[in-house]
Amino acid sequence: MADLKIPDDLFYADSDEWIRIEGDTITLGITDYAQDALNDIVYVELPEPDDSATAGESFASVESVKAASDIYSHVTGTVVEVNTELEDEPELINADPYGKGWMVKIKVQGDVDTSGLMNAAAYAEYCEDR
Repeated sequence: MADLKIPDDLFYADSDEWIRIEGDTITLGITDYAQDALNDIVYVELPEPDDSATAGESFASVESVKAASDIYSHVTGTVVEVNTELEDEPELINADPYGKGWMVKIKVQGDVDTSGLMNAAAYAEYCEDR
């Protein structure tokens, strides 16, 4: 677990999604911890642009050779961009979860509430405790 990548500039959920805030838009993906636990990701189901995302609700899923997992939104808003490369190359999530493996961009309604999210240090501790 010592080589786990947890960038300092992101927020993290206890359901293992990461969020990058850029103005009124967030980029969301799954963490290095999550992709490692899932192992080889073989399929990604993503929403369509203009779909709604609701905080606390599942809006996407990933499947690996080991399991399938729902992906949760931590903001309410509208999907403005989807990483279509993942349709043909879902393994990008394994190779680069915080870069080329991003999943969606969501334009947020109102302010981004980070109160239920963790910073990098808190998420690292959360992962260590599991």
